[in-house]
Amino acid sequence: MKPGSIISGDRVLSRERLFERASRAASGFDSLGVGMGDAVAIMLRNDFPFFEVTFAVGRLGAHAVPINWHYMGEETEHILRDSGAKALVVHADLLPQIENHLPGDLAVLVVATPEEIARAYAIEPEVTLVPDDRTDWDTWVEGFDAWAEAPRPSPGAMIYTSGTTGRPKGVRRSPANAEQLAIGREIGAQLYGFGPHMRAVIAGPMYHIAPNTFAVVAAAQGDRIVLQPRFDPEEMLALIERHEINSLNLVPTMFNRMLRLPEATRKRYDLGSLRHVVHNAAPCAPDVKRAMIDWWGPVIWELYGGTESGPAAACSSEEWLDHPGCVGRALPGSTIRILDDEGKDLPPGEVGEVFMHSEANSEFTYHGREEERREIERAGLITLGDMGYLDDDGFLFLCDRKRDMVISGGVNIYPAEIEATLIGVEGVADCAVFGIPDEEFGESLVAVIEPAPGARPTADSIHAALEGRLARYKIPKRIEFAETLPREDSGKIFKRRLRDRYWATTDRRI
Repeated sequence: MKPGSIISGDRVLSRERLFERASRAASGFDSLGVGMGDAVAIMLRNDFPFFEVTFAVGRLGAHAVPINWHYMGEETEHILRDSGAKALVVHADLLPQIENHLPGDLAVLVVATPEEIARAYAIEPEVTLVPDDRTDWDTWVEGFDAWAEAPRPSPGAMIYTSGTTGRPKGVRRSPANAEQLAIGREIGAQLYGFGPHMRAVIAGPMYHIAPNTFAVVAAAQGDRIVLQPRFDPEEMLALIERHEINSLNLVPTMFNRMLRLPEATRKRYDLGSLRHVVHNAAPCAPDVKRAMIDWWGPVIWELYGGTESGPAAACSSEEWLDHPGCVGRALPGSTIRILDDEGKDLPPGEVGEVFMHSEANSEFTYHGREEERREIERAGLITLGDMGYLDDDGFLFLCDRKRDMVISGGVNIYPAEIEATLIGVEGVADCAVFGIPDEEFGESLVAVIEPAPGARPTADSIHAALEGRLARYKIPKRIEFAETLPREDSGKIFKRRLRDRYWATTDRRI
């Protein structure tokens, strides 16, 4: 197998063929009017065309806009319209859930859903094919000559994140300069082992910033990249052994699932090739972290940052064992400060809002929402809304989130969006949505609903009303009802009073 191969199931794509197809696709997107600063949306599971589109639009100086493939019609339509996407590349089986909400002037290119993905998600064969009245991605790409012009500066992907509000907004960056690229390479080599000898499994969905960056750089530089259609704990171990994998990007939920395998199963596989295992996206329970280090050795790194900030802090296994519970300390080129409500620096050990800046990342704004971008900045630093403290050695500990974002299985979920949908359900007068402890996913969603006068909604009726309106992972796992919801003097729901009874016995300093 050639160096630089990407593997998915029984299919293999060489890097040479990937770049050739990306070059042809760049010519195709150019013919659609895609240019500097424009957007092309990607609604695909982890598949070869995800890389082809990403590299193609990068050559044009345009933004790839990955869309969470769980999204339904209205959710997808918002991102397509907000980003001004000129084209959408989508898997065939995902098309039915969104096609009634596609803008009329949008170029839609459909990818046949491959067998290994269909098998992993139990997708019916008839919906994996490109409809006769739609443009087939493979046929379209092969109809163009390679892009003849020099590549333009790439601004990278525009990832949509809700930040602190219910409506997702695009984090739009300018192209990185030479200094930023150099710092990024240093960090990437330290944490992930980026380079020609890298062998990686891509398990996380590439519509998220960390798996996206990890996968794209690995595809451009690495020796062998394996796409796991859907995370399976034992299959992950088998892939590590079979392909001598040395680099992974995981979330704590994946750790949990692998640790739950029988001991005999875990010992069956040789994992000695692993050198760089980075976890991020959600808090990792200390006992889980220790168990993984005991099992895999001191190859595990923790990374803290976000879509807006990029990686800001990290710690090795040894550093974490010396500072258990931390999420790391500032990476090269990064600054982390803990500020009070007046913007003053707090001393070690005192909890405040975490602000940061990384020289590895180019400047960003929220696409079309510059005012919201300014709201998260102080003195040249930005915040993700986390509360925490620094210890005497400069290691960062997170305590809580200043705002209400929920992280479940490494996925950011924003209660405001769910609450806005719930309010439109018949029989709901008001509601509050928040996260509660969940042994497997870190947090899961609860909705407490105040019924309208005379209404008798049930948990089943609420779940049924939300089906098809929200992605399944956004639908609260638990529905409860209250005659009245507690409110502050201003009339705002006092969500903390509802939430505290679930969190009272949970240590948030993890």
